[in-house]
Amino acid sequence: QVRLVESGGGLAHPGGSLRLSCVASGFTLDDYAVAWFRQAPGKERSRVSCMTRSVDDMFDYADSVKGRFSISRNNIDNTVYLQMDNLKVEDTAVYYCAAGHHCIGYDWDKSRYWGRGTQVTVSS
Repeated sequence: QVRLVESGGGLAHPGGSLRLSCVASGFTLDDYAVAWFRQAPGKERSRVSCMTRSVDDMFDYADSVKGRFSISRNNIDNTVYLQMDNLKVEDTAVYYCAAGHHCIGYDWDKSRYWGRGTQVTVSS
C-alpha cells in the first residue's frame, strides 16, 4: 500500500521541542522531494519546509521557522523528519508531509502522496 504516515505530534510548552516523522510505504521516499506543511484552525495551509532528493541536497524553510526547525532524511528507514525546537504558540497546527517532484515550481496540490497529518499544540 502506497502511503505517508506522520507521527510525533503532541503537546509542547513554548520553548520546547518535538520531532515529527514522515514514513513512506510502498514507494521510495528519496525518489521525491518531501515537504512539510501546516494548517492552523481558520488559516490556509502553508509550507514549512522542503527537502529535495538526496542527490540534489537542497532544502528551504519558511521565514517563520528558520533557525528553529530542521528537516532531514533517513533513507534506510524511508523517513523524513522535522525537528522543531524553540516552539512558539503560533506553531500550533496540524502538520502534513507530502512527496512531490520539486521543491520549487511544483503544484503540491497535484501530488498523489499526502499524509493525514499530526497535531502539534504549543501551549503553556
